[in-house]
Amino acid sequence: MFKDITLGQYYPSDSAIHKLDPRTKILTMIFYIVAVFLVNRIYAFIFPAIYVVSVMLIAKIPLRYIKNSIKPIKWIIIFMFILNLFLSTNVENPTVVFEWWILRITHESIYRSIYITLRLITLVAGTSLMTLTTTPISLTDGLERLLAPLKAIKFPVHELAMMMTIALRFIPTLLEEVDKITKAQLARGADFESGSIIKRAKSMIPILIPLFISAFRRADELAMAMESRCYHGGEGRTKMNVLKFHINDLYAILVMIGMCAVIVVIQMLLPIL
Repeated sequence: MFKDITLGQYYPSDSAIHKLDPRTKILTMIFYIVAVFLVNRIYAFIFPAIYVVSVMLIAKIPLRYIKNSIKPIKWIIIFMFILNLFLSTNVENPTVVFEWWILRITHESIYRSIYITLRLITLVAGTSLMTLTTTPISLTDGLERLLAPLKAIKFPVHELAMMMTIALRFIPTLLEEVDKITKAQLARGADFESGSIIKRAKSMIPILIPLFISAFRRADELAMAMESRCYHGGEGRTKMNVLKFHINDLYAILVMIGMCAVIVVIQMLLPIL
C-alpha cells in the first residue's frame, strides 16, 4: 500500500547529477519552483517537463520513482481539479459547457483545472529529484553551508539542517512501518475498505496508535545513539568531505536560470495561447 511511495528516498547512481554539489541541487530546486510559478500558460509547462525528463535520463532514475512520488498527492490533485472545475466563475463572459442547478462548467474553468493540475504535478515531480539524487548527509551539509551567514545572528543553522534532514530521512522508514502494521492488521481480520467514511476513519486507529508508539521509540533510540556518540550540535565539528563547487555546478545553475528566462520570453511572445 505504501511501499511504492518514494518521498524522501535516495536512488543511488554514479551519474553527473548525483555528483553535483548539494548546494547546487538546493539552488536549482529553488529556481525550478520559481520557473513553475512563472508559467501562466498551459503550453509553457513543456519546459519544466523537458527538464524533469532530462534529469531523469541523465541520473538514470526509473520512471516509476517519479510516478510514485506523485502517488501521495493524487487525491489532492483530484480534489483541486474538481474544485477549480466548478468554482472558477470569476471570468467575464464565460463560455458555458455544462450547467445544472448551481453547477456550471465553462471553458475557462476547464482550462484553470488543467493548469492547476499540471502545476502540482510538475512541482512534485521536479522537487522529488533532489532527494532522489542527494543523500541525507549531503543534504544536511548543503543546507548548513547555504544558511551559514545566519550564524552571525546566533541562528542554530546546524541544528535546523539536522532536524530537517532527519525528518526527511524518516519519511520512508515511517511509510515502511505503516505498510507492516497494515498487513499485520489485515492478517488479523481488519477491514479498511468497506463501510462509511466514519467507519473507515475509525478503522485507521489500529494503525495510527502502533505507528505513533513506533515513531516515539525510534526518536528515543536515535537521541540515545547521538548522545552516546557525544553529539552536541555543530559547534567545533569538522567535515570529512569538504563541499566544493565545480564547473558542472555552474552549468546546472545557468540551465535553470535560462529556463526561467525562456519561460518569461516565450509567454511574452505568445500571450494569446
